[in-house]
Amino acid sequence: MTHDPALSAEGDLLTRAEAAALLSAMGVRMKAATLARMWSTRDDGPPVRHIRSKPYYPRALLEGWGRSQISDLRTGAPPAAKGRRHG
Repeated sequence: MTHDPALSAEGDLLTRAEAAALLSAMGVRMKAATLARMWSTRDDGPPVRHIRSKPYYPRALLEGWGRSQISDLRTGAPPAAKGRRHG
């Protein structure tokens, strides 16, 4: 069996439940079922590897994705949102 250094750099692999718990600890509250739905119906979820048919989330990539979901501090709506009309 060969050892891929890129896989080691990604960190340990987390189950979907562990991934949801890690994201929650980071302030990105997301259930395991939501992660599953994101993977199956969308293309903007966190990176995932499959071992056979079971999904695993590389810790380093998941942490990076989680950080990308949190905006900088804001004191008002961004310009694009201010242009939208409600009602």
